[in-house]
Amino acid sequence: MKDLPRVEANVDYHWAAAANAAEAQILRKLFANTSVINKAKIDSLENRFLTEFRAENTADVILDRSTAFGKQVADAVFEWSKTDGGHEGYNRNFPADYKLPLFNGSWQTTENGRKIPMQPYWGRNRTFLISNAVLPMPKPLLVSADVKSQYFAQYLEVYTKNKSLTQTEKEISIWWADDPSETFTPPGHSYSLARIAVQTAKADLGTAAETFARTGMAVADAFTVCWKCKYVFNNERPYTFVRRTIDPTWIPFWPAPPFPGYTSGHATQSAATAIVLTGIYGESFSFTDDSHVSRVRDVKRNTDFKARSFTSFWQAAEESAYSRYLGGIHTRQDNETGLSTGKLIGQNINGLKWEK
Repeated sequence: MKDLPRVEANVDYHWAAAANAAEAQILRKLFANTSVINKAKIDSLENRFLTEFRAENTADVILDRSTAFGKQVADAVFEWSKTDGGHEGYNRNFPADYKLPLFNGSWQTTENGRKIPMQPYWGRNRTFLISNAVLPMPKPLLVSADVKSQYFAQYLEVYTKNKSLTQTEKEISIWWADDPSETFTPPGHSYSLARIAVQTAKADLGTAAETFARTGMAVADAFTVCWKCKYVFNNERPYTFVRRTIDPTWIPFWPAPPFPGYTSGHATQSAATAIVLTGIYGESFSFTDDSHVSRVRDVKRNTDFKARSFTSFWQAAEESAYSRYLGGIHTRQDNETGLSTGKLIGQNINGLKWEK
């Protein structure tokens, strides 16, 4: 992206009003397919803040100029986003032209019934940072059904743990599930953690903007890099291996998502998010994740949604990754490699020249 709209020289701007307009405008464009109710909520929230700004006795000409500038920036960013390869990707989540590779240890249709995995081409999308696009793809363990192999041990461990989950472990698993059919997605959870960091630290507008910018870039690049890895190796889920070699009747605590297991998207994006938030707020930052406290009890799994407290962002990232192991849908290699890759992604983003 070569350029963005620029402010006029020697005139005043109300930066909160500009941010408010930009946020509302980009949400309308990115979520053009959302419900009428949700669109009305975006409009309502934008108008509420604008009403507050007017109550500050800021001149209308300044608010109008600031609002127009915010919308111009949002429009420019959105036009640029159309060229990254993922524009309106929700229209092609399961592309019919994808040929599923079949080999020993390859991803297979799981209990979700999908015969085509989700977004097999997402790893081709443009990342925000070139340095993240060229990260090497870490190879998974060699596939083996030998009971003495590392590969077998990884899947046996998932199966064994899944049959003896404590109540606390169940709470961890559902807290980080972030099933898009029921709640916000994993990227939404990371953005919620960014919100909590901003509110906990009582950050000013500049720091808040940087927080959300770093988090957004981290999550976006993490999923592109992770999805590239997934479809380079097309590694099977525990559900497939365990039912083939250990227990044909096994059903994991959490349903397996319809895409390859290696590496873990949760681990990769959580680590990237933790690193960028740590870069702003420090390694020792205590906070409570209340993202799901309003949700009703998960009756099917006999589990409540209880807030989680942490003393660092990395601690939260590790728990996010671990939750997928507890859910029975990822092995340790999925998580550990995802955490390592996500850390590199976050470090690359922190390495940019950030200015207030």
